[in-house]
Amino acid sequence: MNVSLLDGWFPWTVQAAALALLLATASRRDRTWLRKRGPIALGTALALTGAAALAVLTLSGITDPVPYGVWLWSGVAIAALCVLGFGWRGDRWWRRALVAPTVLLALFSAANSVNIATGYYPTLDDAIGELGGQPLPEQVTLDELRSIHGRTSTGRIVQVDIPDTTGGFPHRQELVYLPPAWFRSQSRPKLPVLEMIGGEFAAPDNWIRSGNAVKTADAFAAQHNGFAPILVFTDATGGFRVDTECVDGPHGRAESHLLKDVPPFVQKTFNAATDPHKWGVAGWSMGGTCAFDLTVEHPNVFTHFGDFSGDKGPYIGDKDHTVQELYGGDAAAWAAHDPLTVLAHHPKYQGVSGYFAQGDEEHGQIESAKALEAAAEKDGIRTVNVVGSGRHNWQTGAASFTRALPWLARQLGVPGTRV
Repeated sequence: MNVSLLDGWFPWTVQAAALALLLATASRRDRTWLRKRGPIALGTALALTGAAALAVLTLSGITDPVPYGVWLWSGVAIAALCVLGFGWRGDRWWRRALVAPTVLLALFSAANSVNIATGYYPTLDDAIGELGGQPLPEQVTLDELRSIHGRTSTGRIVQVDIPDTTGGFPHRQELVYLPPAWFRSQSRPKLPVLEMIGGEFAAPDNWIRSGNAVKTADAFAAQHNGFAPILVFTDATGGFRVDTECVDGPHGRAESHLLKDVPPFVQKTFNAATDPHKWGVAGWSMGGTCAFDLTVEHPNVFTHFGDFSGDKGPYIGDKDHTVQELYGGDAAAWAAHDPLTVLAHHPKYQGVSGYFAQGDEEHGQIESAKALEAAAEKDGIRTVNVVGSGRHNWQTGAASFTRALPWLARQLGVPGTRV
């Protein structure tokens, strides 16, 4: 069902239904209820919602602002339960029966408030597809891939299980996009590669389902005789709520996986280019931070980056908390991964380039990009910095990638492009 979860009639209908059902459960003609039990139920709901919000913000370690709708609709769900509890005796059966759908619709609205803020699931189809583990369009297996030859107007997606031989990083299965030109003969062309990294709350297919990366690459290939970069949709976190910031630390050896596991596997399995000047890394949000950081630290692996809405460096809260959470208290490890510190102590870079992009409502990311761009250009890195429209969500990330791909393809040396 191609129904929008971000705007339009569906989310508004669900929210209106939740409120209507809550009012129906609370509507009573009993004066005792209206004067005594009703206010007690409402006050209890407000207190429980406040306590739940305090507990989540205090204990979860969440540093980003939580959308207001999360607390509003969670409060509606709690209010329905409180109405049930304080009005059970003498209540009509149909009012009791309405509580369950009220809670479900309210909790859906609370969860979708996060989705609206981040843009992870643009449509109901996207949500069902990812949460249900449904195959992506044009997805094939490795065995099927070997038998596909000849001209095709679209690329293919293949799910891969990349061995975690260097650090034992517990990653999920990752995905590789192969452009149409890759299939023209049994002698596969040595195409350039972009590793693609998602945000903190990530799954490897987010760039495909939410960021439209494959559609963007297919559109680019259609204008360049079937040629585009190979895209590798990596797992930089190992779990939906794991924040590694792409470093080796207590949350796993994500950096080792991205640097030492992924490139050799892709080069061997898909006959990809081996020259670092043919390799780049791009990402949105946390992934953008990772893309810049990985490139300035390891220009022998990645020579080009796309930093879309990234931060000034890997962080979780303030510096002290970051050092403890990401590096196990090792301040030297923090300095080795802080981009501005790395740039200040690195010799002039040769042939390294990058693309910064943000939405005009992403004020923090705009300031971070300006600081990183100035330091990078001072150290010999060629950069482009573009501010488009939008806030910090996947739709802005998708638009940034669409603008950046032609530029990145030229830097990578995709056939049919010129620097």
